[in-house]
Amino acid sequence: MKTIGIVGGTTWYSTIDYYRYMNELTNKSMGGDEAAKIIMYSVNYGEIKKLTQADNWAEITKIISNAAINIQNAGAEVVILGANTMHHIYEEVERSLNIPMIHIADAVANEIKKMQLKKVALLGTKYTMTFPFFPERLKSSGIETVIPDEKNIEMVNLSIYNELGKGLILPETKKYYLELIEKLKKEGAEGVILGCTEIPLLIKQSDCDIPVFDTALIHSKAAVEFALS
Repeated sequence: MKTIGIVGGTTWYSTIDYYRYMNELTNKSMGGDEAAKIIMYSVNYGEIKKLTQADNWAEITKIISNAAINIQNAGAEVVILGANTMHHIYEEVERSLNIPMIHIADAVANEIKKMQLKKVALLGTKYTMTFPFFPERLKSSGIETVIPDEKNIEMVNLSIYNELGKGLILPETKKYYLELIEKLKKEGAEGVILGCTEIPLLIKQSDCDIPVFDTALIHSKAAVEFALS
């Protein structure tokens, strides 16, 4: 079994899910009392959030790369960034390491292809929805991305930073998301990517009649498959 390294803390709510998923998946695969070998570096979300909103990606890159290097030096054999938005700097972080990284969008694309879907909605922070790092990876796998209009991009982004990132799960926000997913479905989306690792705290597969792709779970699954390969 290889050791998985995770840069967490963005936010700690979803990092808990990553930790749980990786251990559950390892135990399901190996049985008995087996669990994943994990090294975690949890960054200060407050600092990252301020830098993100200031578009100071150079400083974010230093922080995340330093975390990943520390994980590598501690003995990890693969690294994952436990947040969709942080994949905007994936290439820079990857270049700082001598061990593999697993891109969250590649893992999601593999799951979408298994279901033979060609067009999916993408929900996440405004950075995930409008920057190319996620849609372009999907496009290279033959998957078209549908994103909300400008008003809804801002509303989803605010819900993530003002509610979900603080652990606030509100019924009215869930209702809004489900209505938005229905709207995107009418625009041709065959499934929906929960492209912020906090959105699955709010939306579950049982809430939707189209496939829901939980990026935290899918990313964890890819890490475990690598570790057990």
